[in-house]
Amino acid sequence: MLGGPAARPPRTRHRLSQPLPAPTVAAPVEDRRLTPARKSVYATGDFTVNTVLVSLNIVYVFYFLTEVAGLRPELAGAVQFLGRMVDAFTDPAMGRISDRVRWKWGRRRPFFLLAAIPFGVSYALLWVTPSDSQLAMFVYYTLWYVLLSVSMTVLSVPYLALQPEMATGYDARTALNTYRNVGSLAGTFAAVVTLRPVANAFGGGPEGYAWAGVVYGVLITLPWLAVYAATWERPDFQTRRTEMSFREGVRVLLRHATFRKLTGFYICGRISMDVVGAMLIVYFTHVIGRTGDFELTMGLFILSVTISLPVWLRIAPHFEKSTLFIVGSVWWAASFGLILVAQPDWPRWVLLMIAPLGGIGYAVVDLMPWSMLGEVVDEDDLATGERREGIYNGFFMFLRKVGGTVAVLLLGTVLGAIGLERGETQSEATLQTIRVLTAVVPAIFLALGIWIARGYPLTRAAHARILSRLEARDRAD
Repeated sequence: MLGGPAARPPRTRHRLSQPLPAPTVAAPVEDRRLTPARKSVYATGDFTVNTVLVSLNIVYVFYFLTEVAGLRPELAGAVQFLGRMVDAFTDPAMGRISDRVRWKWGRRRPFFLLAAIPFGVSYALLWVTPSDSQLAMFVYYTLWYVLLSVSMTVLSVPYLALQPEMATGYDARTALNTYRNVGSLAGTFAAVVTLRPVANAFGGGPEGYAWAGVVYGVLITLPWLAVYAATWERPDFQTRRTEMSFREGVRVLLRHATFRKLTGFYICGRISMDVVGAMLIVYFTHVIGRTGDFELTMGLFILSVTISLPVWLRIAPHFEKSTLFIVGSVWWAASFGLILVAQPDWPRWVLLMIAPLGGIGYAVVDLMPWSMLGEVVDEDDLATGERREGIYNGFFMFLRKVGGTVAVLLLGTVLGAIGLERGETQSEATLQTIRVLTAVVPAIFLALGIWIARGYPLTRAAHARILSRLEARDRAD
């Protein structure tokens, strides 16, 4: 129930633009429970979420719905648009709820138990083909997409909001997010490398995908029990009530310049991922003409990202996080040039290596923004005296989903407008449009992200000064 212990005496609010004194304390001592084993279990939460997100974005919308179920591309894009828009608007609300709730079991963790089963059931039902009617399929898939999205929000917003509590230091958060990214990559592997083969093992077609949905529904439900057991919350955060109204909290958040800048380049990176993710299977099927190589290519891509993450983690303490984001964006954008010019008659090994080369840059583009959000929350704490991880994570996800959803909707509209048809030989103009959508559009968004990330103010030294002032304030209390 909402409510809880009496709030502490009002804290002095600071303007974020005030100069900060030099740090007077050492790097924070991390909780002893933050062990590799617990971080690995925590990462399984992102395994489940990414299994769902990637399978929906890469396999579901423009392959299962169009090629297997027979839904038109524009309707398939609309299913995702409606489902994710509802999902997006629930993210800030869920963040607000998890900031304010005061259960004896915690603010965040109880939601893992409440939403796990609806999450798995709604995902399984998305892979059922209910009829041949375009209208009936559109209504059915939209309904279950919405229910899946809401249950995923109830899980993922509190899950991500736990990170700044479990890891408090600048580099400790990068390390925790690296584990989470490995879990995310395992989910990507499950979605793009094994999903279609599992469906084919059950006979393929609508029936094969229905049974695969059941298998994966169980697979994404069970890890949340382990995540609940392995995670924890800080009692001092639990006892601090959120006094700010939702409207005032949103106003402060949207005026937070550092958050706006971080969100800007994060959304650009995520839109790039959504666009290329949705288009790759179309690219392999129609442009390269080797749809069977899609899973192998993605497996190599995931392997490349997994190998790259420990390297980036070793490099990270020597550079600012925003600098590494820019470097990774440049690297990844360069690989899109190969996708643009690749030809079906190129040697197979050359085509298979394009995605893994880009994966080296992708790894750090995906890693850094989430590891930077904790510092933004600390900066907000200094200004407001409240711990608001939930609403920050909620709005981070909200803005990311709106951007990605609109991009995918436009992709579906363009694919329908250029005459992409199931099982048909595509015209040269259609093939060139697919090339541009797969390579040029994502590169443009990466370039915009690089421009926004320049001069990011919340550096390692700035965060140390924030922690110093937070500790001094807590001692004064």
